[in-house]
Amino acid sequence: MKLLMHTCCAPCSVYCIETLRNENIEPTLYWYNPNIHPYMEYKKRRDTLKEYAKSINVKAIFEEDYGLNEFCKCIFEPRKDENGNEIDSIGLQNRCVEYCYKVRIEQTVKYAKENGYDAFTSTLFVSPYQKHEELKDLCEKLAQKYGIEFVYRDFRVGFRQGQAKARELGLYMQKYCGCIFSEQQIFITHTNTKPNLPEGFEFLPVKRNIMINKEKNDKKQYISLLLEADPSEKMIEKYLKDGDLFVLRYKDDVACIAVVTKLDNDTVELKNIVTKEEFRGKGYAKKMIKYLADNYKQRYKKMLVGTTENNIPFYVKQGFDKYEKTIKNFFIDNYDKEIWDGKLKCTDIYYYSKNLRKKENS
Repeated sequence: MKLLMHTCCAPCSVYCIETLRNENIEPTLYWYNPNIHPYMEYKKRRDTLKEYAKSINVKAIFEEDYGLNEFCKCIFEPRKDENGNEIDSIGLQNRCVEYCYKVRIEQTVKYAKENGYDAFTSTLFVSPYQKHEELKDLCEKLAQKYGIEFVYRDFRVGFRQGQAKARELGLYMQKYCGCIFSEQQIFITHTNTKPNLPEGFEFLPVKRNIMINKEKNDKKQYISLLLEADPSEKMIEKYLKDGDLFVLRYKDDVACIAVVTKLDNDTVELKNIVTKEEFRGKGYAKKMIKYLADNYKQRYKKMLVGTTENNIPFYVKQGFDKYEKTIKNFFIDNYDKEIWDGKLKCTDIYYYSKNLRKKENS
């Protein structure tokens, strides 16, 4: 089956994609969400989906349409009936079903029909906060109108499971449905009501696949993995002796480890962080850094990290956004062999810091 799946965001797609793949159905994701506002929110959700789709090797199509003007026009301007007479506007109360659902799903169906797809569905069916039955009714009518199969799945049972995995992967988790009025509702009026689930409805149990613990016993057992990030066993043993070693496990397998040492009463240093090769590119290092920041911010003000030139952008994205210093010829003076980071021969080490007390998005 060639299936096109309207996709509202990366977190909502997690469980839907896994479920369909378990049925041997490979979906193509279709991004068309002109109701998501403001623009930076639109961009963040879109870019997160692009990264996630690439990481799990799923095809994704992106229709770029940031439709704030059209959205407001359709919501508030009077509509016309078949005879050209003006009738009531859609209005705020009816915007979800009569605009947000209809515009996105109908565009998905049209694209599917015109480009040889056998069927369509939507990740909107995973959310218990959407108007599920109205959405299902709309899809059934559009399937009949355009002569294409509608693949219905009540993905809601896996909503919490999918959201938990999205958090494990470090995906951006939005705080409101999509349009600018849903943002106002939750952030300003604080009246974001949640619908009642059908009687007898139950979520699938959430499996906690990731755990992070501080290693208190044999820290030297991890030296072989630490050597992948720092090729000097002598230096590792030096900071490992008094440092804290943290282990991130995925389904009981060691995926990522990190070592943190105390510099003074206000500052700690991230001395080493490394992810096993088979777990790379899945956001575990980001999750580890967030955990470390949350763990140390109660006692310390700042976390320092020394890195090669290639890795500066990664650490800046994780909040290490203040340049501290450069130590010239560090890798030449402290290592017996040449150190290479990809095609870059390492000579200097660059230090950046993260303000542990700084609020996110401030």
